[in-house]
Amino acid sequence: MKEPVVVDSTCLIGLDRIRRLDILTALFDPITVPPEVALVSALKLLLDDGEAEAVALANVRGDRIILDDRQARSVAAKLGLRVIGTVGVLLRAKRSGIISAIKPMLDDLELNGFHLSSELKKEALRLAGE
Repeated sequence: MKEPVVVDSTCLIGLDRIRRLDILTALFDPITVPPEVALVSALKLLLDDGEAEAVALANVRGDRIILDDRQARSVAAKLGLRVIGTVGVLLRAKRSGIISAIKPMLDDLELNGFHLSSELKKEALRLAGE
């Protein structure tokens, strides 16, 4: 059974750049890209517009949220949201058999302007057994 998720633009842009948006639909259903909600105004004091909208919607719905920005992840965690990042999505896709390896996708993300710290990449590859 697939899990519902709210996604912000960073993950969508990154996976779109490497032509792998299909990973999201293979793992999650429904996938919601957030509209304006009441909490957004307050969150916009801390986060950019897309992140604020995604956090607000996930908070209202109680869904897991896909976020990569450190500040946005911190705010979401303080609200008690279950947070996963783009790298976490790739790890989940590998564990689910949707993809066979994450290293080529991490490399593609980086080549397409998606920032990954060397520590995060190393830990992701360790967790993936690569």
